[in-house]
Amino acid sequence: MKLNIGIAEKDLKSTNKLLVAILADGMTLYIKTRKAHWNVSGESFMELHKLFEGQYKQLEESIDEVAERIGKLGEKTIGTMEEFISLTSLKEHPGKYVSSKEVIAELLADHESVIVKLRANIDESADKNNDAGTADFLTGLMEQHETTAWVLRRYLN
Repeated sequence: MKLNIGIAEKDLKSTNKLLVAILADGMTLYIKTRKAHWNVSGESFMELHKLFEGQYKQLEESIDEVAERIGKLGEKTIGTMEEFISLTSLKEHPGKYVSSKEVIAELLADHESVIVKLRANIDESADKNNDAGTADFLTGLMEQHETTAWVLRRYLN
């Protein structure tokens, strides 16, 4: 059934494209944070193990919300690793296991990259796609990533 929510079909398609990219980045960041949780070691092991667990749980919730937003706007949601890998802007490092400080720095850089992308997507959603709902949704998502980035940054100062 065609949507009648005050957003042109071309704008809905444009919004879906950016949401799919956000979903792919979210899944990649989720997997990277899980890897950090599983492999952290050293004198701050338990603290970082719990920190990463909280972060991947928050990412899991936001991933689901992004996927549901795609559905609310009338599109099907991607859901295979192949699709996520082909659409993410984040880089993985298979077989590479780094120190706690290095993994924190990498996750921080990923969150900051997502923040920059979300900031641009907020403007595109509001100004180009006439979609205030998605712009508002993305603002909340960006704020979550800003908080996570702030926490990670504190470990590096």
